[in-house]
Amino acid sequence: MHRARTELSDILEMVDRRPWLARLVMLWLGGMMALGLAPFKLPLVTVLALATGLRMHGRAPSRRQAGWLGWMLATGYFLVALQWIVEPFMVDAARDGWMAPFAIVLMAGGLALFWAAAFWVSWGRPAPGTGDAPRRALAAVLALSVAEMLRSVLFTGFPWALIGSVWVDHPIGQLASVWGTHGLTLFTGCLSVGVLTLSVWHASRRALLLSGLAVLAWCGGTLVGEGMIGRYDAMDLPPGPMVRVIQPNETQSLKWKPEMIPVFWDRKLALTSSETGADPDIVVWPEVSLPYLLELGAGPDARVSEAAGGKPVIAGAQRFVGEELRNALAVIGPGGQVEAVYDKFHLVPFGEYFPGGKLAARLGLAGLATDALGGFSPGPGSQLIDLGPLGKVLPLICYEAIFPRHAGPRGLPRPDWIVQITNDAWFGQMSGPQQHLDQARLRAIEQGLPLVRSANTGISAIIDPKGRIIASLALNTAGVIDRALPPATAPTLYSRFGNWPVIFAILAAAARLFADSLFARRRLAFFAWSRR
Repeated sequence: MHRARTELSDILEMVDRRPWLARLVMLWLGGMMALGLAPFKLPLVTVLALATGLRMHGRAPSRRQAGWLGWMLATGYFLVALQWIVEPFMVDAARDGWMAPFAIVLMAGGLALFWAAAFWVSWGRPAPGTGDAPRRALAAVLALSVAEMLRSVLFTGFPWALIGSVWVDHPIGQLASVWGTHGLTLFTGCLSVGVLTLSVWHASRRALLLSGLAVLAWCGGTLVGEGMIGRYDAMDLPPGPMVRVIQPNETQSLKWKPEMIPVFWDRKLALTSSETGADPDIVVWPEVSLPYLLELGAGPDARVSEAAGGKPVIAGAQRFVGEELRNALAVIGPGGQVEAVYDKFHLVPFGEYFPGGKLAARLGLAGLATDALGGFSPGPGSQLIDLGPLGKVLPLICYEAIFPRHAGPRGLPRPDWIVQITNDAWFGQMSGPQQHLDQARLRAIEQGLPLVRSANTGISAIIDPKGRIIASLALNTAGVIDRALPPATAPTLYSRFGNWPVIFAILAAAARLFADSLFARRRLAFFAWSRR
């Protein structure tokens, strides 16, 4: 063990003498961190890579170098985690393909600025003889947790691939019901500090104590998560309504070709009316399923209702509100009557609209998803749809499900279940649809609510309040899911208090670090004075 620590120290000293090499190492470590996300799902690799990155941050000779190291770590992370970002540009490669490499590089480099700022702010010159490396690493973890929270809200927010989301398949992921995905990010960083400690200090009591606490946190988090799952499974509650989820598998490059529109339309109607032996209470179609504007669809709407046997159908549509084009979700009732409409309010920048509004439209700039009027316009905000005996449902359209705050909007009563309609055909065949699904699963855990997900090309699923997939359809397959909704849990701590528990934990830890640092400086000053 001692020999391994010595060899590691020698390697790090060599890297420290070559700043360019240190930055390349951090780029590689960032890529390794992303292996905790789908499709790889190796959370321990994330913990180990982050621990090594924290040690290199602690050895940085200056604040400027620390910022560079944070930027390189994040760039590597986002390059791997967000590689699917090129896929929307390849739907019409002749027109948009040239933008793909710029999109991934600019996206990764831009998001990396948040981590760079965290490493820059948290850097501190080591105090000789105080053994403060783990304390400085914890400061970096706190700053990184704040940076992840800020990137979730600033500039409309983009909380995709949050560090804490690596735990979605592990019992530790159940802690999201207590303090959300941002709390899992803080937890991940603290585990990394525990791993770091033994590699920094020579088997001292304090090192063993901190590392032991990390092991206890791992074991404790696992046991608590398993207990939460066990208690839910022991609940004796009746299931909810029987839901039919439709996955038509409309390839995005073919979706709007005139000759294919009737083919896909007939397919959706046939899937809706298919005889499976189940008697669904409600049918869910994916995002933008109706191949016509909602206001003009009285006749086609009746066909949808007829195919569903008069049962309500939740379907994605487009509609005009005045001169504004909206990405909408409609509830189609008996006879084709549109009983409720929800308009998506958190749109995808550059995908559903081009920043700049009417000026961008005059310049011919539009979102990838539509050329009409330069893109979609946002709806008024979150709302519940009352389906009577089927309960109150919170609708989320595609991108909105990656935002924890949209799954539990303040000022609205608690829903009975969540529905997400999406078109993940834009996200390719590998990591994009899987990561999007995992984020929907985290929303279910955070809120303690079942979630129904209808995706055009997959992955459609019914998810229980513990984030487990109880039924799903694979990518690029057409089919239906018939399954009764699992019961909701009692309101979770996160559904009641949002991010306040993790904010309090960060503030408390930061206050303790500040007090310890102040005490250490005064002690060193006293020793220096006493030796005069």
